[in-house]
Amino acid sequence: MEDTKKFSGKSILSGIKQYSMLIALLAVVVVFTITTDGKIMRPASITNLIFQNAYVVILAVGMLLCILTGGNIDLSVGSVAGFIGAIAGKLIIANKFNVYISIVICLAIGILVGMWHGFWIAYVKIPPFIVTLTGWLIFKGLNLIVLGATTLSPYPDSFLVMSTKFFPDLFAVEGFNLTCFLVGVIAVAAYAIVSTFSRIRKARKGYENESIISFLLKLVIMGAAVIFVAFKLASHNGIPTVLLILAIIVMAYSYITNKTVAGRYLYAIGGNQKAARLSGINTNKAFFLVYTNMAFLAAVCGLVTAARLNSSTPTAGQGYEMDAIASCFIGGASAYGGVGTVSGALIGAAFMGVLNMGMSIMGIQTDVQNLVKGLVLLLAVAFDVVSKRKTR
Repeated sequence: MEDTKKFSGKSILSGIKQYSMLIALLAVVVVFTITTDGKIMRPASITNLIFQNAYVVILAVGMLLCILTGGNIDLSVGSVAGFIGAIAGKLIIANKFNVYISIVICLAIGILVGMWHGFWIAYVKIPPFIVTLTGWLIFKGLNLIVLGATTLSPYPDSFLVMSTKFFPDLFAVEGFNLTCFLVGVIAVAAYAIVSTFSRIRKARKGYENESIISFLLKLVIMGAAVIFVAFKLASHNGIPTVLLILAIIVMAYSYITNKTVAGRYLYAIGGNQKAARLSGINTNKAFFLVYTNMAFLAAVCGLVTAARLNSSTPTAGQGYEMDAIASCFIGGASAYGGVGTVSGALIGAAFMGVLNMGMSIMGIQTDVQNLVKGLVLLLAVAFDVVSKRKTR
């Protein structure tokens, strides 16, 4: 009986440590719910949280792959997003191009930008920090050149669909979007089933599994959070269309990092780049693809941002790179590389979003907000560094 109690206690502590950022996110939500008199938990606030922080999720997923390769980052993503938004404005608003052809052109330009960065990083061996810093300057300047320091607006409705619209309710229930709530319930059920089968499959193959307490804790917390958000969205206008884009990106990159050989290569490179190269991994190709992918997601971010603002502005994308980097490290990515998950980056992005919105509702000045976010990022990285030092 005593051993069982010890096991349970260790399991609970292990679960709490493993999901510490998720618990911290819930704690921050509770604090801001109290300090804002519940304003941050209103259905409209939840919807605005998704709209305003979609860019963070998109960029954080791409940034995570960069960080996995050895703690590398991409400083250019904000400028690239702004530049792509400027191109979209020129094509769609100024020149009346077809919306869908313009989107394809913008994404293609994003890929070319990433190939440019990837070439210098992977094959010329210039450090990613330097290459992307020059990219930050170049594309910031190109944004101003394309727009001529003016703002272009408005966009047609067919373009705005990707960021500011909602999916219709199939059941037409007055005052409550039943479709939205049912989607949330189905998502939770699907997540529980997939997680359970994955756990069973690992056990059959003899792989190490997380403790049952940690597993159940994860299911309960994640399930409750999704149901809560689904209920709040259903009480407002339902599912924002941008949420579908975020879901596709998160699921696709979760699969890539967890289930594919390419994903395992990234973790191997971050763990020990020299050993990974000696084991046959083409590290040059990996770096090239990672930074090409990052610029592609920055292009997606630029289009989503332009749709949300309903305009292309010279200042679009400013500071986006800092939010993306902070989200990854807050979500558990290691400053040394080789450690991090897409779900962690998503939690980090949600943490940053709640922090931003909560402080804004409280009327805290921007400079103080930056101070708080900077301290949070420092503490997250310090925690990682100290933990690594203790394990050595």
